[in-house]
Amino acid sequence: MSGAALGLEIVFVFFLALFLLHRYGDFKKQHRLVIVGTLLAWYLCFLIVFILPLDVSTTIYNRCKHAAANSSPPEGSNVTGLYATATPVPSQHPCFKPWSYIPDGIMPIFWRVVYWTSQFLTWILLPFMQSYARSGGFSITGKIKTALIENAIYYGTYLLIFGAFLIYVAVNPHLHLEWNQLQTIGIAAANTWGLFLLVLLLGYGLVEIPRSYWNGAKRGYLLMKTYFKAAKLMTEKADAEETLEDVMEEVRKVNESIKYNHPLRKCVDTILKKCPIEYQEKMGRNMDDYEDFDEKHNTYPSEKSLVKLHKQVIYSVQRHRRTQVQWQILLEQAFYLEDVAKNETSATCQFVHTFQSPEPENRFIQYFYNPTVEWYWECLLRPWFYRVLAVVLSIFSVIVVWSECTFFSTRPVLSLFAVFIQLAEKTYNYIYIEIACFLSIFFLSICVYSTVFRIRVFNYYYLASHHQTDAYSLLFSGMLFCRLTPPLCLNFLGLTHMDSSISHQNTQPTAYTSIMGSMKVLSFIADGFYIYYPMLVVILCIATYFSLGTRCLNLLGFQQFMGDNDMTSDLVDEGKELIRREKRKRQRQEEGENRRREWKERYGHSREDSTRNRNVHIDPKESNFSEMSTNRSTSKYTRANNRTERDRIELLQDAEPLDFNAETFTDDPLESESGRYQPGGRYLSMSRSRIFDDV
Repeated sequence: MSGAALGLEIVFVFFLALFLLHRYGDFKKQHRLVIVGTLLAWYLCFLIVFILPLDVSTTIYNRCKHAAANSSPPEGSNVTGLYATATPVPSQHPCFKPWSYIPDGIMPIFWRVVYWTSQFLTWILLPFMQSYARSGGFSITGKIKTALIENAIYYGTYLLIFGAFLIYVAVNPHLHLEWNQLQTIGIAAANTWGLFLLVLLLGYGLVEIPRSYWNGAKRGYLLMKTYFKAAKLMTEKADAEETLEDVMEEVRKVNESIKYNHPLRKCVDTILKKCPIEYQEKMGRNMDDYEDFDEKHNTYPSEKSLVKLHKQVIYSVQRHRRTQVQWQILLEQAFYLEDVAKNETSATCQFVHTFQSPEPENRFIQYFYNPTVEWYWECLLRPWFYRVLAVVLSIFSVIVVWSECTFFSTRPVLSLFAVFIQLAEKTYNYIYIEIACFLSIFFLSICVYSTVFRIRVFNYYYLASHHQTDAYSLLFSGMLFCRLTPPLCLNFLGLTHMDSSISHQNTQPTAYTSIMGSMKVLSFIADGFYIYYPMLVVILCIATYFSLGTRCLNLLGFQQFMGDNDMTSDLVDEGKELIRREKRKRQRQEEGENRRREWKERYGHSREDSTRNRNVHIDPKESNFSEMSTNRSTSKYTRANNRTERDRIELLQDAEPLDFNAETFTDDPLESESGRYQPGGRYLSMSRSRIFDDV
């Protein structure tokens, strides 16, 4: 089994990163370099988290082996040191080789490749790819030039910070600059920046994740929050549609001004390809007049303005598509939560859906997850499961906060993570060590990474599921992961006292710690910032518990979901009305489909019989027969039309809520839908309100 665990985890983590990237990215529409860069960044970060417990268990075994070698009499044999090969250990030493043991020399090389590759991605390649993906240039050279200009200030800032550390070391007379020390300075600068952001995200996740599950168990909480999201998303959706209309108007003007033989016509064609299909069909290509352009009499947009317009088109189309998809997903979620609220009082213990899923479900899922099982899970078991999970996660959060505040104490050992690992180390229970390490670092990673997936910086950074995340946000998330993961792992090793700079013991360090180098070069960081800054997680947890950040955003005008706020109540009512309107609209669509189906079943067979009789019974009196059949069909369709009129009247008798997107409002649905003359002096168009489209 030597090295097999490492290979299995490498393969498993790759498919995990690929699955998450497929959920948020779009493999078909986004550039391959963006997909590959983001996948590599996510993969390396997840790989560090999963492989680190194996490094800990291997290090504990090497310590045991070293202690056994030192305690045994030499008897003229040479001991090869810390990294000696596995030799028979005397019976008084209980250490044995773990099942996941990784041979000597593999882990240092592995960590060196993974760490420096992730640092190259986060500090050099991914920022450049971000600017390249956001650029509106029409050629590769133009995009590269734009990316270099945008990153000049970015790279200059980091060179200035690195120069400050370099000057500090050069001025200090007790230090001599060597390559390893320069490498340590660079690692310290990167880890300092990452630890600063890590504590902020960790303080939010330690409180918000357990609270989200606890609130999810409350009746009606998720439904009220969904109504709130619906009101906000409708505003964003309307804003995205308006922005797209404005941008498409600019494109139309440019398309009309630049003729077919203009030098910039290729740029206009590139912009048109990025527009939605319906706008492409409206604008078309301006080649019908074959007019030559005249630079003297007409003013044409410059290439720079076309680059800016191209960038606006890409952004507006992506945002419009994202809001449309999110609106449909939110509607399905709201309908399902309303079904859960209705089925909670059901006496039949059968879960009844208002709308059937448009996609056919798997037969295996239908057999095991039948309406009875679904009712017991959604109405009885899921709330209690969420409560138990919230309590367990809260206990983990308390352990993390306590350990972050006490991990620097070695005598006595106050960090609970260090206590658990040291107890397992005494018995050399490697399975327990790996499970404890994996659960600990996995919980820390969930708290940090989930915050990265939740935060939203206006419309510049936003990870949207269902393939709706743009290239800029994907690359930015890869940058954050690569910067947060190394300090996260160092913080975990400090909590477990596996880092010799924290435990102050002359023991063999882990392979990951040896790659980081000795932080004694920068003593004020190793003995000050790394020790005391994580204690701020207590203040951040308290601020998150009392929702201070949410209240500040509300004061600044960014509406957030708060139960004791009037604005939240108004948005919940507005969202509830929007969901009700969409539900009525979908019900009308289903009723229209059912009526069309009944129409085909009732009159389709008689129409086929009459056609078959006309083809079989052919005689010289065909004209008389045709007249009779025409009269019959006329009377038949007259009855059908009468039925259609009755259906229309039935639909109109049901009062409909106001359409907030319409330009004219009326209280009488019959007047608004019949095109009747209004007092204003004009007729309403029947195409505005499509109540008869489904009849």
